[in-house]
Amino acid sequence: MAAHGGTLNCEDFSMFQEVLKVMRTIDDRIVHALNTTVPTVSFSGKVDATQTCKELYESMMEAHLSRDKAIKVCIAQTSEVVGQLREERAKDSENLALIKQLRKEQTNLKLMQSELNVEEVVNDRSLKVFNERCRIHYTPPKVK
Repeated sequence: MAAHGGTLNCEDFSMFQEVLKVMRTIDDRIVHALNTTVPTVSFSGKVDATQTCKELYESMMEAHLSRDKAIKVCIAQTSEVVGQLREERAKDSENLALIKQLRKEQTNLKLMQSELNVEEVVNDRSLKVFNERCRIHYTPPKVK
């Protein structure tokens, strides 16, 4: 899964988180981006705020979608690994290395699933800030 600043590594959770952090940069900088690109009423003649808001919205949506997709790909991959390890454990329930590996993968899976909740919070916050600054200049298309 290609991402800005690297590839999302599903096997190594700390790397997975690191790449997500890089991918969330746009959301971390949204307030700054809006303050520097969307003019206050007194300066509104100098900048096309509608175009600026539209472009910012589109890049924000693209980032949200690519992160969501990346996380879900890793969840699917890790779920598959957990399933395979469960099958192996069913055949060899005394294998401690296998049990340990299964627990590790189950933990990673839970952590990845919790990243979807983090995404929801990050995305909501960004959209709230965006709407506060851009609603008079640009109305995003309604999501079906």
